[in-house]
Amino acid sequence: MRYAHGGGLTAAQRHQRELVRLKAADLFARQIPPTVVAHRLRVSRMSTNRWYRAWKSGGTAALASRGPGGTPCRLTGDQIDRLQAALLQGPAAHGWDEDQRWTLARITDLIHTLFGVDYTPRGVSYLMHRLGRSPQIPAHRAVERDEEVIAQWKARTWPRIKPPPDRRGPGCASRTSPDST
Repeated sequence: MRYAHGGGLTAAQRHQRELVRLKAADLFARQIPPTVVAHRLRVSRMSTNRWYRAWKSGGTAALASRGPGGTPCRLTGDQIDRLQAALLQGPAAHGWDEDQRWTLARITDLIHTLFGVDYTPRGVSYLMHRLGRSPQIPAHRAVERDEEVIAQWKARTWPRIKPPPDRRGPGCASRTSPDST
């Protein structure tokens, strides 16, 4: 999956794409037109035109990889591991007893408490996505809910209340329905 861990491309994928751009630079240096380069390297003409403009203005160095895009993570690898462990402990282990849901605001507070790093809730959502976590909406169940009583009600009371099934068979949408005579 492309964005599973860290978003964007891996280092190997970035290197592979850089090699394609460097091949294109070599072909540009041999006076081969960008449309032919696109065909030879099996990339879009739009990309080769962009690469050609960059190559003309900055040479081969302009086509080198600039590394991973986006804002670098503010947490170290060790801190991310500690955060993952803290999230697995659940909100109650960190003082939120009302319900057992990790909200973005709670995770923001947790990160600040554990590491002294300030994130916005939106930044935390990006971080959680990078860590492979997705927002989960729990089913709200009453604390007093008694599954056994519900099962008995479904077995005894509901069949008496439920309307009987229509036994006439499929209906007819025609205005000249055989039932309308």
